Amino acid sequence: MAVVVCRLVNGEIDTAAVLATVADVAAGAHVLFVGTTRGVTGDVVTRGLEYEAHEPLARSVLCALAEEAVRTHTLSGCAVVHRLGAVPVGSASVAVATSAPHRREAFAAAEWLMERIKRDVPIWKREEAADGSRTWVHPDGPPAAVVPERRP
Repeated sequence: MAVVVCRLVNGEIDTAAVLATVADVAAGAHVLFVGTTRGVTGDVVTRGLEYEAHEPLARSVLCALAEEAVRTHTLSGCAVVHRLGAVPVGSASVAVATSAPHRREAFAAAEWLMERIKRDVPIWKREEAADGSRTWVHPDGPPAAVVPERRP
């Protein structure tokens, strides 16, 4: 039976521990994807990100996606950890680890999971620019989904 781990955390993500959760001597491939806060988005210098979630629903959707990845990509292990709260530039926002008998399945599952996480999981991202402005962002949302706000 495959290992499936899904977590929402409020502090730093231990990426080595995430990868270790899917370790399997029968797997020939172990893939770790780490999404980090970048310092520049387009032409905007970013101070950091902040994530909020409907935690029970987000955890449930994350686990359902991980279980689907195991079934459809023949994985022996899958772990997804997403950070909530403030995430400074250079720090991990999300880590996805997969293990499978062969690399193709492990890579495909990690990519598929990231696309589905961004699309389906009720986790919202707010970018803080160097000028102090903050903007809620959804990767697939229409321009109206980007709502700038100023810090008091």
